[in-house]
Amino acid sequence: MSAHVEDERSAGCDLATAQPSGPLSHITVVELGSFIAGPFCGQLLADMGAEVIKVEPPVVGDAMRQWGAVKATNGRSLWWPVIGRNKRSITLDLRKPEAQQIVRELVRDADVLIENFRPGTLERWGLSPETLRQENDKLIVARVSGFGQTGPYSDRAGFGAIAEAMSGLRSLTGHPDRMPTRVGISIGDSLAGLYATIGVLSALVARPGRQGLGQDVDVSIAESVLGVLESVVPEFAETGSIRQRTGPILPGIAPSNLYPTADGQPVLIGANADGLFKELALAMDAAELAIDERFASHAARGRYQHELDEIIAGWTATKTQAELLQLMDEHGIPAGPVNDAQAVAEDPHFRAREAVLEVPDPTFGSVTMQGVFPKLSATPGRVRWTGPELGADTDDILSRRLGYDADQIARLRQDGVS
Repeated sequence: MSAHVEDERSAGCDLATAQPSGPLSHITVVELGSFIAGPFCGQLLADMGAEVIKVEPPVVGDAMRQWGAVKATNGRSLWWPVIGRNKRSITLDLRKPEAQQIVRELVRDADVLIENFRPGTLERWGLSPETLRQENDKLIVARVSGFGQTGPYSDRAGFGAIAEAMSGLRSLTGHPDRMPTRVGISIGDSLAGLYATIGVLSALVARPGRQGLGQDVDVSIAESVLGVLESVVPEFAETGSIRQRTGPILPGIAPSNLYPTADGQPVLIGANADGLFKELALAMDAAELAIDERFASHAARGRYQHELDEIIAGWTATKTQAELLQLMDEHGIPAGPVNDAQAVAEDPHFRAREAVLEVPDPTFGSVTMQGVFPKLSATPGRVRWTGPELGADTDDILSRRLGYDADQIARLRQDGVS
């Protein structure tokens, strides 16, 4: 088992008195979000040691408890153990005034509130950042939405897929002669979660300089996608050029492509620098390619990219994937297989670095999942437990943290508040 994985729940650890660890162990987060973008931010903060109290609707919980194209044999989501890991779960029906009051009590001593509802929802519930900061002026509120809290589109419903399309990413994904495709994961939501995390950490760092005052972190999924689109916008603004879908190649950058092998397992080779291309030519026993005027320089290889790729593909097709990868490694040429989930899970490098690890789980026995990134040398994050059962911490949080007695808790449950 990983040195940084501790099954504190199944070991019977008292979470309220457990020794905190990690660089954010002094931070308390209340997560009101659902689905991916907000909860992914919560996951990242929890991975680094923050106490994350996740508020979920009674009975059904976060939709992520049911999401995932592939379920376990018991019908449970395999996504929830990851995105819910290291969090505590309390159930509250936020449409009810009593639940809204409990949220106010929870954030009174919290550092961060995360939400990803449509703009205006918190305000309708009497939970606007301004209202909450009347009792906790240090509170940082991370607000994730499709198009941000302001602007002409702010009131629109905005799923990640829509944001990806409207921000320009979908127009670049896939082959030029086909309809645009998605990238295979909910990248827009995940990017928004990352940007929200960056915003929260930045606001925490800035808080002392602001006399301890909190602030809002306004994250748009659409802008989060736009933020990683390299030079796409300035290319158009300065030259009128609109970048297009190109499939597996980088136009004008050669060789950098997927190439076939004798056993049908493609290999990605990136040898577009002059020195690397000379090594590739030597590996191919075709040193003359490096002095061929069509391929002797970076610019020339870009002009004759199609011809060069055909030559390389003819050669790689005579070798197995293993043979080709070994040869590329011997010549110091960047290359790699196109791994599927099984290959990633079994990859010895990922295992050695705990990028993939086994986490004990009371339902599954253990869950294989990705580890904590980035890796800090002195105060590393860790996976302490998988996503908890719905409402597992409701009674403890209400009683120990907020001082509710057993009769009050029973009444809240009877009234459908928790």
